[in-house]
Order: sequence, then C-alpha cells, then structure tokens
Amino acid sequence: MDNCIFCKIINQEIPSYKIYEDEVVYAFLDISQVTPGHTLIVPKKHAQDIFEYDEALASEVFARVPKIAKALQAAYPEMQGLNIINNNKEVAYQTVFHSHIHLIPRYSQHDDFSMHFGNHTDQYNPELLSAIAKRIQAQFEA
Repeated sequence: MDNCIFCKIINQEIPSYKIYEDEVVYAFLDISQVTPGHTLIVPKKHAQDIFEYDEALASEVFARVPKIAKALQAAYPEMQGLNIINNNKEVAYQTVFHSHIHLIPRYSQHDDFSMHFGNHTDQYNPELLSAIAKRIQAQFEA
C-alpha cells in the first residue's frame, strides 16, 4: 500500500530498529517502548488486520512468534513474562492499519505496562532503541 507506514518500514523507506526479518515477517521495535524490548511483528504481505489473513498467512506469521519471543527472553533474562497482543479494527485500539503483533516483555507485575495503547511518540529515544535492537539481534546470531 502506498500510504502504509509499516509497508514503508518493510521497504526500508522509513528507518526502523529491526529485530528480525525473513521472507514472511519483519520484526522491529515499537518506538513507544511500553517496556524495554517492545517489538512489533508485521507480515510483509500487506493485510489490514486479522480478518484479511488466510490460513497459510496466519500459520506463517504466528509460527515466527516463539522464535522472536525466545530472542527477547535471551536478551533480557530478567524478563518475567510476555504479553502477545493483536489489535484488530479501531474499536479494538488498532491505530496502524497494517496487521501487527505486539510482543511486550514484562519485568514485574508493577511495571509501567497498560493494556490501553496510545500514541507515545514523545517517549522516542533513538539511542535507547538502537541499544535494545542490537541486544535482541545478537540472540539470532548466537
């Protein structure tokens, strides 16, 4: 899609902090970083939401979730849990209309995580995102 920010990220037209990429998905850090390591997994094939997936795409995309989750856990051994969230349609808090899966590391029951997603671009910190991305990327090389 021409105006899709995630398609532009996948096509390297907009910079991102890539965590993982293969022929099916592109995974990168969410610029809001709800918690350190907050990652988005995006299918390379544009699909607005889960309702546009067919069985094959669902199988391929969701099959990558454990691999990326394990890299997060290896990069952050202090991680105590992980939320996997997929918002579909505006009423369900989807704000970018290219399907994506949030992996949100949890470090304690009292961290700053909230189930309500907003646009937190005021928290954007390029140095922090770069350091987090490198830490997680190293887990795929191990």
